[in-house]
Amino acid sequence: MTKKEEIRGLIKAIGIVPVVRASSPHQARFAAEAVLLGGIPIVEITMTVPRAIVVISELVRSSPEVLVGAGTVLDAEAARQCVDAGAQFIVTPGLDAATAEFAANSQVLLMMGALTPTEVITAWKAGADFVKLFPCGNLGGPNYIKALRGPLPHVPLVPTGGVCLDNAADYIRAGAAALGVGGELILKSALESCNSEPIRELAHRFVNAVKNARDQEIPKTGGTATERGRT
Repeated sequence: MTKKEEIRGLIKAIGIVPVVRASSPHQARFAAEAVLLGGIPIVEITMTVPRAIVVISELVRSSPEVLVGAGTVLDAEAARQCVDAGAQFIVTPGLDAATAEFAANSQVLLMMGALTPTEVITAWKAGADFVKLFPCGNLGGPNYIKALRGPLPHVPLVPTGGVCLDNAADYIRAGAAALGVGGELILKSALESCNSEPIRELAHRFVNAVKNARDQEIPKTGGTATERGRT
């Protein structure tokens, strides 16, 4: 199993990708620690965080048990800087062919943003390991996931934007491979007060929501040849 396959497997297994948007490097590191304590060893540090590259580098060095990714990556040069800093996966808000090419050449896991069926297909053909549907909540939420899964059952979809505890299970039951969760998990008030307990509790509840929803699903087969062949 390659490193990228291991990372993809962990994201699918946990089912939650915490999206960290913070006003300082300290808050970003604090958020990463809090979600880990809540049972989520994954964090996406967005490029909107001040000194995001430094935060990624520090987290990779200080927290080897955490899968550290870079989010809001807009182009191949930003992706290169993130990977050089140690980022283990890249998340884009939309389609960018040059970033997809860089990710493929670097063998780094790519979660590429898309919204329409055409964009989802384009992102998958470009080599995305996951397709991030953003902003999914604005286009029908779980019902939109269910609609896309009809013609595209082999594409692992990660809805982001509008995902909360009230609908997390619905997204999983609709066929989402994992969920991108931002402000509904990384509470601004908790960051500002340096109180990790609310984030820890929410992380735990999100993990349980995913697990319980999956436990209710009918067991599936190993997927299509197209999906099994993606490395």
